[in-house]
Amino acid sequence: MDDADKVWSRDEVASPCVRICVVHPEARICIGCHRTPEEIAGWSKMSDADRARINAELPGRSGRLRKRRGGRSARMADRDG
Repeated sequence: MDDADKVWSRDEVASPCVRICVVHPEARICIGCHRTPEEIAGWSKMSDADRARINAELPGRSGRLRKRRGGRSARMADRDG
């Protein structure tokens, strides 16, 4: 690795952000990365241990997201049924 590459490399726990930044209104977690708004806002100031702990918890949070009923598919079902 040359000096230019070293500038952009970091020795820290990477963010789980997938650039789908929408907070679910009921679960209060991002539908992309499953972090809370507080975790997202404080990520840059967290220790690597806190980041690693949060990353380990994220897979278990997906169950908190329920599919919202609404939008076009709900309107179409109401119209047809």
